[in-house]
Amino acid sequence: MTKNKKLWQIGIPVVILALAAAAFAVFFNPWGRRDRPPLSDPANQSDEGAVLVVSKSLVETDWPRFRGPNGSGISSGANIPVQWSDTNNLAWKADLPGPGSSSPIVVGERVFVTCYSGYGTGDDSEDESNLKRHLVCLNRADGEIAWKIDIDAVTPENRYFSYLMEHGYASQTPVSDGEAVFAFFGKSGVYAFDLDGKELWHTRVGTRSDSKRWGSAASPILFNDVVIVNASSESRAIWALDKKTGEEVWKAPAESLDLSFNTPTLVELPGGGTELAVCVPGELWGLNPNTGTVNWYASVPMTGNVSPTVSAKDGIIYSTGGYRGKGSVAVKAGGHGDVTDTHVQWSIRESSYVASPLLHEGHLYWVDDKGTALCIDTETGEVVYEEKLGLSGLRGRPVYASPVLVGDNLIVVTRTAGTVVLPAKPEYELLHTNKLNDESDFNATPAISGDELFLRSNEAIYCIAAGEEFRGTD
Repeated sequence: MTKNKKLWQIGIPVVILALAAAAFAVFFNPWGRRDRPPLSDPANQSDEGAVLVVSKSLVETDWPRFRGPNGSGISSGANIPVQWSDTNNLAWKADLPGPGSSSPIVVGERVFVTCYSGYGTGDDSEDESNLKRHLVCLNRADGEIAWKIDIDAVTPENRYFSYLMEHGYASQTPVSDGEAVFAFFGKSGVYAFDLDGKELWHTRVGTRSDSKRWGSAASPILFNDVVIVNASSESRAIWALDKKTGEEVWKAPAESLDLSFNTPTLVELPGGGTELAVCVPGELWGLNPNTGTVNWYASVPMTGNVSPTVSAKDGIIYSTGGYRGKGSVAVKAGGHGDVTDTHVQWSIRESSYVASPLLHEGHLYWVDDKGTALCIDTETGEVVYEEKLGLSGLRGRPVYASPVLVGDNLIVVTRTAGTVVLPAKPEYELLHTNKLNDESDFNATPAISGDELFLRSNEAIYCIAAGEEFRGTD
């Protein structure tokens, strides 16, 4: 009896350790093969059809997706003021039907944005069946709502708790080809509408939840005739849907997509062709955007969850994210299979948790969720500067929005302390801080079109324009 008791006492911690090790292996998989979509056939990997064709229905000044026309966050030729307030350079303010972290997009004379209402906003907050998503179209001239679409949530929905309370139920920025607008509403699916609000199609892409139940965040993008959606939370899969019909063109499932919250990036290869880059916890992938198969993958230090969208230029991909302090990498695009030993250019510890860095003239810029501005040399990975903003009013995780570039300046929206303007050069300087009379969170990355800047809070959209007198209705 005594011997059996001792064995039992010894066995309990052994079993606990074994279960913990198994759970660690399943979640992080540090030794075994990570689950990923099938590898491309190297004989057909170049795939001449994988070339990005820009829609002819868009014009140069449109801002049709998250971070602008090519996802870089860079506006060319815009004349945006560097200072504004409620009484200076504010053209209009438009109240929204609910909060959201998604960014506005601009197509011609229309501004589109997504919101949510009901569950999670204080109204019947315990009743998830009350949750609705909205696609709102505003007149660019004055901010008047032209039309609004209401979408009932598919339940059960992720509970309004933990990190989901930080960003809510409308975090995906819509995308447009100039003829239709495509919106991703998580478990409720992907919707297509014409520019007058007529529904064209609706496709479900899964109703699962990510392992943390933090909610959906990645924005849809367009590649030629397909809408590409990282439905990591809903189905652990990346989908390509025919933009005319919503029918599945390809689907790339992989359990490793869990906690991959970043929007995929189209990477133009120096030798021709296009790859689709997405970062998952522990790996960076380059996929064929025509088939969803994996051309290559590289091990990276960003584990846990990955929110920032990757940047790319001249065939080099820059990725950051993961739990705080996990790191950033530069990886050469192209190749086949595991390219960790051949294509990783550098790896550093500094990282961004939520915001996507901006790539400009050989440097990466971002402000992390601790309120620290960073500048990284893209050639070497050297930290050029790392400076605290030092603003009053910063609290919690103070920055979710990604920086945008206008002229020679970076515009960075903080959640609660206003919008800061920094010079886009490898020398830190806080030029201006612009604060509006809005106490709600500003989580969204700005949109830029022509000479107008569009800021979005949990309560309203603001149109900033130089020398404008207020022409809104508020």
